[in-house]
Amino acid sequence: MSQDRGRAWLCGIWFCHKASSAYTVGAMRDSSKCRVLLGVSGGIAAYKSAELVRRLSDAGAQVRVVLTHSAQAFVSPLTLQAVSANPVHRDVLDEAAEAAMGHIELARWADLVLIAPATAHILARIAHGLADDLLTTICLATEAPIVVAPAMNQQMWQAPATQANMDVLRGRGVHILGPGTGSQACGEVGPGRLLEPDVLAKAALAVIPRRQGALAGQRVLVTAGPTREALDPVRFISNHSSGKMGYAVAEAAAVQGAHVTLVSGPTHLSIPAGVERVDVVCAKDMFEAVMARAAHCDIFIAAAAVADYTPRVVAASKIKKKDDVLSLELTKTRDICAEVGHLEGGPFTVGFAAETDDLKANALGKLERKGIDMIAANQVGAGQGFEADVNALDVYWPSGYSRIDPALKQVVAYALWDIIIERMRAGGRLLSEAAR
Repeated sequence: MSQDRGRAWLCGIWFCHKASSAYTVGAMRDSSKCRVLLGVSGGIAAYKSAELVRRLSDAGAQVRVVLTHSAQAFVSPLTLQAVSANPVHRDVLDEAAEAAMGHIELARWADLVLIAPATAHILARIAHGLADDLLTTICLATEAPIVVAPAMNQQMWQAPATQANMDVLRGRGVHILGPGTGSQACGEVGPGRLLEPDVLAKAALAVIPRRQGALAGQRVLVTAGPTREALDPVRFISNHSSGKMGYAVAEAAAVQGAHVTLVSGPTHLSIPAGVERVDVVCAKDMFEAVMARAAHCDIFIAAAAVADYTPRVVAASKIKKKDDVLSLELTKTRDICAEVGHLEGGPFTVGFAAETDDLKANALGKLERKGIDMIAANQVGAGQGFEADVNALDVYWPSGYSRIDPALKQVVAYALWDIIIERMRAGGRLLSEAAR
């Protein structure tokens, strides 16, 4: 493991604490060269688009806006022109554009296409490859990453047709931010709210194209989700892990050019684009899947919440409800992260420590015991960590520390990768595919 100190790269809304410093150094990610094309579709959440433009501009991005026809009923082109300092685009055939093909000009101009709000209708049109207005035409013509921020009624979001469209978009590598959950303009409560502009701006800028290639040729192995330890044919012991953090870490690695294998416990999450998923159920399955691959990877991220104990005996038939007290005999499972950390010539290994108390002490103890290169610790319980869309990490390595402040797990994943990449470069361990 490298003992070198080094600075962590700053990204999104996370901040770095140098190990020898008593103060915080923080900065927004430099997005001064990032050109964001913001597509606004026709939902009530379009009223937030002006603030979103301001947040993107404050981060240093250049912003141009495309309004769909229905969006103009909710927000004025003049308003968005004023806050973006650029003309607002509405028509496919633009006489002011080169050869009157504004969609090609804008598609080539953009470093990032962000659609917010993205209604159920616009998501369906993009998923099915329609090109019947300026925004959908740009989506077909651009080579830039596309980010969508869904916003709609909770029932519309949960409809099988919408979820099928989202699966199509994920499979094509479209980045999906949100939706949030809460009260809606229709008076209902549930998933479907547009994420707030400050959160959206930071999350969208986390996938700007200059990240691509940072992990080119690297073989990355990630674990995610819970494990289930069977008690009998119908019951099991598990935990509240959703797998969202591990999946975000895997997706961020794939975006940056890595060959990613994701060993996943049971979740309802879709496979990120460009990621190979290996499905497992129990701790023993996950151990075997990881150890079969660990010696052949460059980086191992142990983000799964693996059961520490498993029943010594699994009942052959359903345990009946008879006695007032049921005693279970449990045996310790093998520590996957420690086993990989102690491999001779093994991968750069990053563990996760989900703690309810004594976060620093427990994390540092695990870092030393497991013999790993880095550990990312997060507070869990009381709505934090498990199942939430937001996370925060305290990242420790033998000679340093960085803090990733609360943000969407997609943003946290990129921030974590920035730290990992810097530490590997400092130790001379990050090689391009051509250098192998």
